[in-house]
Amino acid sequence: MARLLANIAHVIRQPALSAIAAVVLALPTIATPTFARGPENIADVAEKVIDAVVNISTSQKVQASARGGNAPQATPQLPPGSPFEEFFEEFFKNRRGQGGEDQAPNRAPRRVNSLGSGFIVDASGVVITNNHVIADADEITVILTDGTRLKADVVGRDTKTDLAVLRVKPTKPLKAVKFGDSDKVRLGEWVIAIGNPFSLGGSVTAGIVSARNRDINSGPYDNYIQTDAAINRGNSGGPLFNLDGDVIGVNTAIISPSGGSIGIGFAVPSKVVQNVTASLQQFGEIRRGWLGVKIQQVTDEIAESLSLKPVRGALVAGIDDKGPAKPAGIEAGDVIVKFDGKEIKEMRDLPRIVADTAVGQDVEVIIVRKGKEEKKIVKLGRLDDAEKPVKASATPSAPEEKSVLQKSLGLQLSGMNDELRKKYKIKDAVKGVVITGIDAASVAADKRLTAGSTIVAIEQEQINAPADVQKKVDALKKAGKKTALLLVATAEGDNLFVALPIE
Repeated sequence: MARLLANIAHVIRQPALSAIAAVVLALPTIATPTFARGPENIADVAEKVIDAVVNISTSQKVQASARGGNAPQATPQLPPGSPFEEFFEEFFKNRRGQGGEDQAPNRAPRRVNSLGSGFIVDASGVVITNNHVIADADEITVILTDGTRLKADVVGRDTKTDLAVLRVKPTKPLKAVKFGDSDKVRLGEWVIAIGNPFSLGGSVTAGIVSARNRDINSGPYDNYIQTDAAINRGNSGGPLFNLDGDVIGVNTAIISPSGGSIGIGFAVPSKVVQNVTASLQQFGEIRRGWLGVKIQQVTDEIAESLSLKPVRGALVAGIDDKGPAKPAGIEAGDVIVKFDGKEIKEMRDLPRIVADTAVGQDVEVIIVRKGKEEKKIVKLGRLDDAEKPVKASATPSAPEEKSVLQKSLGLQLSGMNDELRKKYKIKDAVKGVVITGIDAASVAADKRLTAGSTIVAIEQEQINAPADVQKKVDALKKAGKKTALLLVATAEGDNLFVALPIE
């Protein structure tokens, strides 16, 4: 260092040399930024809450296969292209032995064990975990941090949010944690995950909140907190804490090509967890609100056709005749933009908000109909089946029939008759004009319309004949409209709104 400074002195004046020396000598003492090492109280939080985090051990009997060997453990049912697919295929292949076959024939049925995580929310012995951690288990054991093993009973479970409530009977009060408000979680906020990764016991990892309201297509109520805190196999069901030591989520899923953490983990928000687990504890089942509508996303084209600005809400594509929406005056073509005082920014918001609303409650619903907002009061029912976005029919296109060619829409149309009903298996309740052919180069083909679908209405006016379609399109052009909003029914009677250009 002295030689370096001496060399520098040959080309600069002494005052500058002194300044450089001061900087160089000071460099080793520069503190590491706080953001580089994380908050200083992570250890304090972990020490405070770790005794409330438990391991969940499950046992399941596997019957012998028809060949005399043991039946392999079932590979989890994963959606096509799932990042877990390749990992699980290889994992279960290795569990069975090389070649994927059992190696020892004629063995007796055996028990298969697995481990996950959970946490205690009531000192009397109430434990929360993921449903997939305890699914199909014959025996469930909760293991405390001191090694105590307690047999657990299932209080209730919910497959749609992948949550389950267990109860154990301890000999003394347990350490419990409380919930925080997941709605107040901010992007970039530090969080702590504690669980049982790879069956290693209580492990602590830290990271930040990467995103909120994530939809990973795992269920109708997806609303995950995304975090880069390391979450691995065995962490499922464990808690995600804020720096106050409050639970803000339940670690549930990861995206990973290898099965290990790559910094993309997902947790069910505590607000959802509290609602679901409270219902499970009170009733032993989930009691969700039900509106009785079929909905779809509002696209830019649909919003333009409905004079809806800005683009928002959930488009009502169909009404259940026995549901609470019908007597309240909600109709197909309405756009629900607010429910019980909560904004519906996009379609997926509505099922979650409705489900979280108390059954039997009178709820104010704001709709947009023909460009104007209207208020409806709905007495909410109880959901027996999930409200699903309406999907287009997957019926393959049929050969061209004698029909009226609608060049503006790219559709070939024919009036409804018994022959078409039989050919496309169209239910008697479906009325309108049948689509018998589609121009492959048209926008209609991109909208996944298919032969056998029926145009029920255009701009919410009933259509009875192909000529009505042309008449309505001509009227829209004259009025300066660029798109036509079609209400299309599948052969089964499910409705779908489609906006098509008419220029």
